[in-house]
Amino acid sequence: MSKVRVGIIGCGGIGSGKHMPSLSKVQDAEMVAFCDIVRERAEEAKHKFGSEQAAVYENYHDLLKDPSIEVVHVCTPNDSHAEISIAAMEAGKHVMCEKPMAKTAADARRMLEAAKRTGMKLSIGYQNRFRSDARFLNDACRKDELGEVYFAKAHAIRRRAVPTWGVFLDEEKQGGGPLIDIGTHALDLALWMMDNYKPKVVLGRAYHKLSQTENAANAFGPWDPKQFTVEDSAFAMITMENGATIILESSWALNTLEVDEAKVSLSGTKAGADMKGGLRINGEENSRLYVKDIQLDGGGVAFFSGAAEDPGELEARSWIDAVKNDKQPVVTPEQALVVSEILEAVYESSRTGKAIYFD
Repeated sequence: MSKVRVGIIGCGGIGSGKHMPSLSKVQDAEMVAFCDIVRERAEEAKHKFGSEQAAVYENYHDLLKDPSIEVVHVCTPNDSHAEISIAAMEAGKHVMCEKPMAKTAADARRMLEAAKRTGMKLSIGYQNRFRSDARFLNDACRKDELGEVYFAKAHAIRRRAVPTWGVFLDEEKQGGGPLIDIGTHALDLALWMMDNYKPKVVLGRAYHKLSQTENAANAFGPWDPKQFTVEDSAFAMITMENGATIILESSWALNTLEVDEAKVSLSGTKAGADMKGGLRINGEENSRLYVKDIQLDGGGVAFFSGAAEDPGELEARSWIDAVKNDKQPVVTPEQALVVSEILEAVYESSRTGKAIYFD
C-alpha cells in the first residue's frame, strides 16, 4: 500500500524535536514537503528527514496547493494554529496540530467546526497519553478499577525551567506561559483519565512573581525580564458538572521542591492512583490498605529490561494509522477544545478575580 504523504508546516523546535523524528520511524508515512518562514530551517529539515524530491516552501499556502499531500502537521506558534489548520482542512488535508489546540477557545471552536464541515480528521499533539504509565492508568479507569474518580490533581510544576528560546515568553504569540504550555498536558491527562469533559466552574490565578528576576537561575540560562510577558505560574480549581473537582497547578519558575510535569493524581470510590515516582495504585482490601507499584519497564527477564516505547513515535504511528484506516484519532478535537476552554477560563478568572461559569 502507498505511504501517507505528509507536509510539515513549522520546522523549528517542536517540529524537529518531536514530529519529524517520530514520523521518520513510521513506515506508512513519507514527509514530502517542508515549510518554514526561515527557509534555511525548511531546507535543513528536508536534508534530515525528506528525500531529494521533497519540496521546500516559505509560505504554507503554497504547500497546501499540492493535491498529493494528504496530511499536514502544524508545528508553529499558538497564534497561528487555527489559521493554518483551517486552511489545511479546507484544502483537503488531515491535520495533526501541536498542542494547545489554539491560542483562544474561539479559535479552537473554529478548528472543530472546520473539521466537521470538511470531513477531514483533526488531532492535537497531546503525546503524553501515549506514555506507558498513562496508557496503563487510562485502561484501569476504563475498566472501572478506580470507581468514580471525583478528585484529581493535574501536575505541571518546574522549579526553574523557563524556556528562553523562540516565542515562549511572548504573550501575543503564545497566549500565556506555563499554564498553556505544560499545564495543558497535565489537564488533558486528568480529563482523559476521568473521561469527564463537562466543566461547570473555574476559579484560577496566574502569577507574575519571579519573571522580573535579573540573572535568574534557570535550566536554560537566565531569562530576559523585558521579554517575559507571560505568567511564571498559574493554579486553578475546576468543578465539573457531576461534582468532581480538579486542582490544576503549573509553573516554569516556583520556589518548590515538589517538581512534577505532565502527571496526575486520582482519587476514586474504589481506589486511587498517582504518577509520583512511578505509577502507584492505592486502595483498601480485606480491611487493610495497600499500595501497588506498577512495573512498566518490561523487566523480570535476565538480560532483558524491556524496550522503551517513545510516546512521540507511538503518537505518530497511531495518527497515521487513523488516517490510513479511517479511524478516530486517540486525541479528538472535541476533547482538546474543552482543554482550551478551561485554560482560557483560568486566565479570565485571574484577570477578573471572579469564578468563571460554563453554560
